Amino acid sequence: MIENPYSSFDIKGKVALVVGATGAFGSVAAKTFAGAGCKVVLTGGNKKALGKVSSEISSSECEHIIINSRPSSEEECNLIVKETIKNFGRIDILVVASGINKVSKVEDMSPETFSSVMDVNVTQSWLMAREVTKQMKVQGDGGKIVLVSSARGLLGHPAGYTAYCASKSAIDGITKALGCELGDSGITVNAIAPTVFRSPLTAWMFEDTPEAKKVRSGFITRVPKGRLGEPEDLAGPLLFLSSKASDFYTGHILYADGGYTAG
Repeated sequence: MIENPYSSFDIKGKVALVVGATGAFGSVAAKTFAGAGCKVVLTGGNKKALGKVSSEISSSECEHIIINSRPSSEEECNLIVKETIKNFGRIDILVVASGINKVSKVEDMSPETFSSVMDVNVTQSWLMAREVTKQMKVQGDGGKIVLVSSARGLLGHPAGYTAYCASKSAIDGITKALGCELGDSGITVNAIAPTVFRSPLTAWMFEDTPEAKKVRSGFITRVPKGRLGEPEDLAGPLLFLSSKASDFYTGHILYADGGYTAG
């Protein structure tokens, strides 16, 4: 009998590094960790947006710092890790939430556009996971790495998503490979794969306009839960994958999609 099952979800006092904290998923991660009592590191390229996220989590009396940097190179990733260690001494949780999408039909998409999506979504996620893995191994007591995939890593899309779908399929591959490679180190590597959920980029889909209703209705017919995603739908899975509760889960892609990929 498990005396207190809730204790396995307790991450209070853990150091959580959120890369891409100003994006839709990153801000959810920041608020989730702040609410759970973590020490939080917010990183991103937009200093003003970082300040906004910082102010949003300040009410929780969360101890946190801002690092105005993107994981665009080995050097930048190293800087992010060093600044985190300088302030908090360790890293327990890494979430890489930075990413982009550039939509274009394949015949119109330039190689440069394709490469830019792959670089931000794949290479930078790999670089950050690589750098944090080094630190977690030095610490010697494991850790949690959570990457951000998408339902589009499993399914195609007719509207010019070749670069995005390829990048998220690559994240799935990295997640599985690292899950295997780091299995005996105590470091778990998993990914959350959302479908469409409410964010600044998708806000128009939730509006009460004829165009939004048409698009929303067409999409919802494929979602067994009968609605699009909300930010809070990502908080629970993230808490699970960042806590002791998921110690036996690694290399796993968790679809936060209302059943979209099931049917």
